[in-house]
Amino acid sequence: MSSPLVLVLTAAGSSTRMGTGKKKEYLPLGSSTVLAEGLKTFLKAAPFNLIIITVPENKEEEAKQALFCDPQVEDLLKASSSRLLLCQGSDTRQKSVFKALIAARENLTEEELSLNPLVLIHDGARPFVTKEIIQDTIAAVKEYKAAAPGITPSDTQKEVAPDMTITRHLVRSCLTAIQTPQGFLLNSLIKCHKKASQINKEYTDDTEIWDAFPELTGGSHVHLVKGNPCNIKITYPQDLKEKKMIRVGLGTDLHKLVEGRRLMIGGIEIPSTKGELGHSDGDVLLHAVTDALLGAAGMGDIGSYFPPEEAKWKDADSALLLKKVWDDIQKAGWSLGNLDCVIELESPKFLPWRSKVIESIAGILKTESCRVFVKAKTNEKLDSVGKGDAVKAYCTCLLEK
Repeated sequence: MSSPLVLVLTAAGSSTRMGTGKKKEYLPLGSSTVLAEGLKTFLKAAPFNLIIITVPENKEEEAKQALFCDPQVEDLLKASSSRLLLCQGSDTRQKSVFKALIAARENLTEEELSLNPLVLIHDGARPFVTKEIIQDTIAAVKEYKAAAPGITPSDTQKEVAPDMTITRHLVRSCLTAIQTPQGFLLNSLIKCHKKASQINKEYTDDTEIWDAFPELTGGSHVHLVKGNPCNIKITYPQDLKEKKMIRVGLGTDLHKLVEGRRLMIGGIEIPSTKGELGHSDGDVLLHAVTDALLGAAGMGDIGSYFPPEEAKWKDADSALLLKKVWDDIQKAGWSLGNLDCVIELESPKFLPWRSKVIESIAGILKTESCRVFVKAKTNEKLDSVGKGDAVKAYCTCLLEK
């Protein structure tokens, strides 16, 4: 059996620097909250056996509201079978984490504890963590016993004296700005935290606590994995406002035109003597839209979602395929900025149908028609499109998160 996974999300601080009067972890972020957005990424990245969230004393209900206001959290918890525990924190992050680690040990079974569980400790106010960082950290802990993500500082770093004079010029390439999640062998980290609690010193993070007691860790050092500049910790209100993620996508599709098939464009059947030849209904425009959206979200392409070799997609309604894809993309937290499409078609004339096609696509995506536009071009009798043997579509899209 593999080592059990434990996640500790720290959210017991006071958030005084936000100046909002509300804990930063509970602030809205898109259609979710800061705390819920980060938790969702962990639930999608790995099968955690136990999830512990540190919260201020007697504030469990507020934490639950911040988590479960996003319905995806409950769905993901059920799908993963992860156990969720809220743990009252303390007056420092170090003490709060130690309490969470003790709670983890008390809430794991004897069998789970015997399998050398791993623990990831993550700032609850760091909602932009990626699946790659989480998975890389877990893999590195399995190999090196301890790991954390880091990025090379963009500014040159200096060491200064109390009188604010530079005392040492540091080499930037040898430095890292450490992020979370930080991962460790649970049993060893508990021993380190227990020893640290007996010393009159406040440690900056769990990597420092791990390195402070090599006699308890077998002398293993914390291994660095690649972090991400987007994986910031929310500290000030502008951190939320300035970190919206924007992605663009490009989709294109080409279908042969043959007699005896319907000409489907954007979910609308256009009268024609020829229609698209394809495994599905051949709607070239919806296929381009689908690929553009999947590309922007980084979720694959239409062929991987709906393999043409599978019989169940034979003559499938492309509108339903697009709806399925868009539902998944929205569940991943993306919203639509706009679509801009081009149809290359020699005949029949597309212009009389443009408004209906725009309304159709907007209806499938459940968005405003003003976010969708479709242009049409002929190819002046050139190539397969110009000769009336094919129809081609392009789509660019903008997604926001």
